Amino acid sequence: MSDSLTSNDFDAIVIGAGNAGLTAATALQRGGAKTLLLERHNIPGGCATSFVRGEFEFEVALHQLSGLGTEDKPFIMRKIFGELGVMDKVEFVQEHELYRMAVKDEFDITLPASWTGIRNVLIENFPAEEAGIKTFMTLCEQVTMESFMGLPMARKMNSEEMLMKNCKNYAEHGLRDAKSVLDEHFESEQLKTLLAAYWCYLGMPPKDINFCDLAVMLYAYGVFKPWHIKGGSQALSSALLESFLEAGGEVRFNCSVERIVTDQSGDKPTVKGIVTEFGEEISTGQVISNASTVVTFGDLLDTPVMPEGISKDFKSRDIGTSAFCLYLGMDKTPEQLGIKNASTFLSQTMDEELMHDTMSTMNPPVATMLTCYNVDDPSFAPPGKSQISLLCLQYGSVWEDIPVEKYAETKYAFAEHLLNQAEEFFPGFRASIEEVEVATPLTMMRYLNTPGGAIYGFQQNPEDGPLHRPRYDDVNGLHIAGSWQGMGGFQPTYMVGTSTAQAIVKKLKKQRSAEAAKKEMGVANV
Repeated sequence: MSDSLTSNDFDAIVIGAGNAGLTAATALQRGGAKTLLLERHNIPGGCATSFVRGEFEFEVALHQLSGLGTEDKPFIMRKIFGELGVMDKVEFVQEHELYRMAVKDEFDITLPASWTGIRNVLIENFPAEEAGIKTFMTLCEQVTMESFMGLPMARKMNSEEMLMKNCKNYAEHGLRDAKSVLDEHFESEQLKTLLAAYWCYLGMPPKDINFCDLAVMLYAYGVFKPWHIKGGSQALSSALLESFLEAGGEVRFNCSVERIVTDQSGDKPTVKGIVTEFGEEISTGQVISNASTVVTFGDLLDTPVMPEGISKDFKSRDIGTSAFCLYLGMDKTPEQLGIKNASTFLSQTMDEELMHDTMSTMNPPVATMLTCYNVDDPSFAPPGKSQISLLCLQYGSVWEDIPVEKYAETKYAFAEHLLNQAEEFFPGFRASIEEVEVATPLTMMRYLNTPGGAIYGFQQNPEDGPLHRPRYDDVNGLHIAGSWQGMGGFQPTYMVGTSTAQAIVKKLKKQRSAEAAKKEMGVANV
């Protein structure tokens, strides 16, 4: 493809080898576009990576991979990974429970990774709510199916009639806030808290997220199962890079981008190439940035003034949450620690508003998430031991004003709060720690190069959904792929990288055909 368009060094350049950057680069190169991938770190993956301490190789960020489905009931990520050439390069490990949720003095319930099983457990624990449980779960299924099947076609055709005909439940309930839908179906606050647990995967409480987002997570995890990756998310990142290189792509690590160069003579800027931190100029007509939009448009773009549309967009958004995380190597097995499932939500309260408000303070967290990676895959830890992630969501802004000389003292003091909560639910937890590493929002900021160490991009408010905010189109040839213009998390970022690349490949092929037709016509005229 590259020889038919321009004299550009590359058809496309991808900035950043995070989830979206890796899938974008691989889809581009496998689609026939000569692609360069640039990454400032020395390994691929971004959040999808690992590090070693002692005998343990710690998973950095993946808690549950969604969207894969089973071999007999495949879902979208199985198709995407197949097209990207990595299904035979990695081994996926299925989790058998959705999650355990334990709220002090209230309830302690584990939901299985089965749609029928979830319904049965809920009815068993809340028999008075049986009718509402059945209605709610049916609505979750309907909204999910409509959002994946009917909605994209209605949007493509820009047809309200098609929307109302094929997406009736989505149109009526999908964009309502999750709390109001839960309130409508249930009386029990315990049941509502249990079903809303996944709000932490978005970083906003139920009143501030669309019901469709909660419905899709519950249904997708329940029907298509939660998964881990043998060897951790680093194994998938490495597999994507391998597939990219096998297809002829070029990658440069320890090489950040200094500037995105544009031609500003037209109605709006047009990408011409990039300049690396070493001063090398590389030409291209298409750039996909896996960096945050704040970095991309604020630091990298060479326009003297930020495009007006981007500036207005930024002013109406807030930076999303980061996380405080303990990576723990334990000298006991999960069974010895009393841990029976991979994902556990621990809380002192059912008040999601209090949970969220605490994220903006240095107060002890009232809710934490514990992931034990070797419950379903013993190879995640040495024999007789366990690998655990213990975290709470927290906004990065509360850490930015801490004096440098107080940083270490503060982070270890805060770590004690998380350990105290784990100890309360798992007596003897603290005494079993063999290795520990502490990551604060400032750690996330340093390694991810995101404002506030944000892990999901901007706040995932209902008004920030794709139906309300179109994709940035203020610079010709500049594309954003990642959580900063859509939903955060692993599946959404893998998907947006792939879809962005596919749109570019389609555009390049169209240009190629037009160029070839023009040459043919010129020969015919001669």
